[in-house]
Amino acid sequence: MESHRVQEMMQLMGSKIRLIAKAIPDEEVETFLSELLHARRIYVMGAGRSGLVAKAFAMRLMHLGMQAYVVGETITPALNKDDVMVIFSGSGKTKTIADIAETAHGIGAHICLITSNADSRIGRLATCNVIIQSFRDEVKDDAAEFEIRQMLGDHKSFAPLGTLFETASMVFADAAISRLMEITKTDESALKNRHANIE
Repeated sequence: MESHRVQEMMQLMGSKIRLIAKAIPDEEVETFLSELLHARRIYVMGAGRSGLVAKAFAMRLMHLGMQAYVVGETITPALNKDDVMVIFSGSGKTKTIADIAETAHGIGAHICLITSNADSRIGRLATCNVIIQSFRDEVKDDAAEFEIRQMLGDHKSFAPLGTLFETASMVFADAAISRLMEITKTDESALKNRHANIE
């Protein structure tokens, strides 16, 4: 197997993420930001590593002063009509996540999907889709999707198990927070005041 320096891997990931960023249409981003700004409450969700990205995004929304909750946590309140649910799912069809999305849609919540596949079970329910270009093989088993994702292309091993989707999603989510800070004229000191102080 060919050997690469860690720094080279980082540079390759960075170059791929730049390409992904260029491919995201402004309209998708503006719709996503508008949904967040007009939401009474924001619920976030994802499976596996995408779930970790979702939790990090929820934390940043809270730092920004928004009411944000992680689906499945014990303190998460009941979802109501016109709340917004942000879902991170590369395939857009992970069964457990899609089931919850359908329930949320039935309640009347707006669904925002960060995905590589808008033409999917969750994507068809979504008010807005933000497309993170896919570099992954298609997986036939929805239930196992987030566990067995593989990269396509010349550098199969440089970012295993869907890493590029989650990494690009994390960068997108942090960039969205930066833009929301600009729109709401929130400076970093306000975020620091909401940062955990009992760790």
